[in-house]
Order: sequence, then structure tokens, then C-alpha cells
Amino acid sequence: GLFGAGASWVYIALETFGGMPAPIALVGTAVWVAYLSLWPAFAGWVAVRSTRQDSVARALAAAGAWTLTEWLRGSGYTGFPWLSIGYAELLPSGATPLAGFAPVGGVFLVSLTVALCAAALTVAISRLADGVPRTSAVCAIAIVALFAGGALLGQIRWTVPFGSPLTVSLVQGNVAQTLKFDPDFREQNFTLYTALARKAQGRLVVLPESAFPVFADEVPEAVLRELVDIGGTRDGDVLFGLFTLDPPLPGGDGPRYYNSVVSLGANPPQLYRKHHLVPFGETIPAKPIVGWLINRVLAIPLADQTPGPANPAPFAVAGQRIAVNICYEDAFGSELIGPARAATMLVNVTNDAWYGRSIAARQHNQIAAMRALETGRPMLRATNTGITSAIGYDGSVLAELPWFERGILEVELAGRQGDTPYVRWGDSVALGLAFMFLATAVWSARRARSIAHPVSRHGNQ
Repeated sequence: GLFGAGASWVYIALETFGGMPAPIALVGTAVWVAYLSLWPAFAGWVAVRSTRQDSVARALAAAGAWTLTEWLRGSGYTGFPWLSIGYAELLPSGATPLAGFAPVGGVFLVSLTVALCAAALTVAISRLADGVPRTSAVCAIAIVALFAGGALLGQIRWTVPFGSPLTVSLVQGNVAQTLKFDPDFREQNFTLYTALARKAQGRLVVLPESAFPVFADEVPEAVLRELVDIGGTRDGDVLFGLFTLDPPLPGGDGPRYYNSVVSLGANPPQLYRKHHLVPFGETIPAKPIVGWLINRVLAIPLADQTPGPANPAPFAVAGQRIAVNICYEDAFGSELIGPARAATMLVNVTNDAWYGRSIAARQHNQIAAMRALETGRPMLRATNTGITSAIGYDGSVLAELPWFERGILEVELAGRQGDTPYVRWGDSVALGLAFMFLATAVWSARRARSIAHPVSRHGNQ
């Protein structure tokens, strides 16, 4: 099904890189997939229980319930917003008409329109077979209207160019995950990335997430000076991932460490600390219960991190304002709109090597493209093993590097300014419509039942 095919790459992280025995990793993946499957099952139950069979009301209920459960599945500290059906409207060959709703209400509004089209098509076919062409016609008109409306919205340019085009170098180091945290590889890793940064041609050079998988005070001074020189000589900056450390809080259980991005070069040093951490990978929910599993059995490095501040100021680089996000932070559209509002470009650094050659990296790139379309700003992605890409403000992938190859993607693009409706209102448009659809469907079904089975005002006298 959707999650069995689309999220089974969790097995690779557990078994190949987590060291979990294959049978246990398989069971863990199956439990994970089963949990995710509860959400669409619940949406179907709500749609069936709230309306009568094969009616317009059921189409509304199905679309509303599906969208609300998608949002619930992806919300909160442990949310998993992957595989929302709205992402399917951004294809490698280009966006479909329904993607035009993304700048208005985000991926969940796109999901709502996709679910409504699917439900309306099902009802139309069923009612036509039952000899009720009027209902089929209403559903067909609704589908055409949604596609036409999305196509018209897709012609609107919600943001405008800002400043001069910026040359950008996106570095893909292609460091094997088995080597990344190996102390014996550390010096070679420093040499690799400084050489790639020196070879890059852009004013903005972006290295991947945890390009230097050490704490800031463990990076040799010579490496830091070279990065400052590389950025300064081109009147730009080098962005790179590493870990930063703060002393423990009073009463705390140890030092606080952060997944971070640092900028060095022509501007004073700038720091971003990841805010939305990966549950069980970067932070440990229910730590007293499962902490032993994460730290001792799986031995995931740096698995108990501290979240950075929400909505940090963008980096100032070469006349542009860069909103940085790390790894799967870009899967949470509502959390990016605050930083995006003050920025002209988005930069994502990530390391999808944890999931091998699975579909996860391609899914992640598609998610990043949706964030660009929602905010009307270009998204620049520097990854360890792929997919390193430059994405336009309209969600189109302008260029990308081959997967699992070392290289530098050189691009030139302009920043954008202005707010899309989604940047202003977030998920409220999609959620409001989903609630309205569901409430309308329930009211309509109850009204139909009351007409079909009227109750005497005087009872059974």
C-alpha cells in the first residue's frame, strides 16, 4: 500500500546503519507502516459513518476526512508529514494543474483537491451505473472546475525578483555513511570538503548537513581560516554543517548539543541550529523508557540533541537573505513560512545516505520542491549523497547532480520577495475547507435521513 511502498526505507536505516538484526528491523518497519496506515483507515471510517453511500456528501466527507487526518499525521513533535498525496502533483516532468493550489493553501490544500477529485470520480461512476446522471454530472463539473481553477492559479506570480542573480555552488561530497562518523576518516573529510569548497565557483558555497560531523571546537583552525578565505575572496560565504555545543543548564543532565549550520566568509559568522529534530534519531521521546534502545542497542550517534530557536533570522549572504533548514525540517511547510517571510531564498542541507538507494531521497527532493512552490522562493539543496538540486520558485527542478556521485552543482538564480497566501495564512485555508466539507456532508446526510424518515411531532399517540 501507500506506506508499505513509500516508507519502507525505514528498514534500511534500522538494519543497515542502525545495526538492528534483520528480523527485528522487519518487525519494526511493519509496525511503523501499520501505524501510519491507521490514519487513512480512520478517514475512510469517518466518511462511511457520516454519510450515505455514493452521494455528493460522501465525496465531501471523504476529501475533508482525508485531509484532516493527513494534517494530524504530520503534526506535532512526532509527526510524519511524508507521503501527503498533494506531493504527487509535482512530477519530474512538471507540475499538474492541481499544484496551482499550493501557494494558496500549501500541500494540504492540494491534497484536499486531489482527494475531492478522486472521491467525486468514484461517486460519478457509481451513480451513472445506478442510472442517476444528475449526480454524475455535478461530480464531473466539480472535477473540471478544480483543474481549471488550479491551472488559473498556477499562472499567478505571487512573488517578485529581489536583487541581482546570485551564483551558488552546491557541494555533494558523497561520503559513505559507514565512514562519516569514523574518527580515522576525520582528517581526510576535512581535506575533501575544503578542496571542494575551494574548487567551487559561486559566491555562495553550500556544504551538506554535518559535512564536518564533529563539534565546532574540534574543527582545526586552519580549516576555519581557509573557509573564511574562500568565502571572503569571492565576496560571499561558505555554509557548512557541523555540531555546536552549549554547557548544561542548571539541573540538566549534560551538555546541550545542536545540529547546526555555520556561515563563514565576507560576513561575520552566522549560526543556525536545527529546531525540528527527528524523533528517535536526533531526540528521544519518552527517554526513560526507550533511551537505552537508542543509545546502547542502535548506538545512533548524537541521538539526544537540543532543538534550536524557532523562526531565526535569515543569513545575510551576497545581498540575499537565506533561510536555512536542515534535513527533514523542510517537510513541515507551516514551520518554514515564518523564516521564509523574511528571506529571499531557502537553503536545505541534508544527508539521506541513511536510507541507501531507496526512494526516500527522491521523495525528499519532491517535498523540497513543494516548499519552494508554497513560499514562492527558490530552494537550494546540498546533500551528502543526493539529491543535490536547485529548485525554482515555481517548484520546478532546475538542475540536479547524479545520485551517489561526488560533484558541485553550479547555478545562478535570483531571490524572490513578497508573500504568497500560504505564507500569510499557513494551513488555515486547507483545514478550514476540510472542516467545512466534513460538516456540510454530515449536515446534508442528517437532513436527507430526516426527510426520508420524518418523526411525528406528537409522537405515537
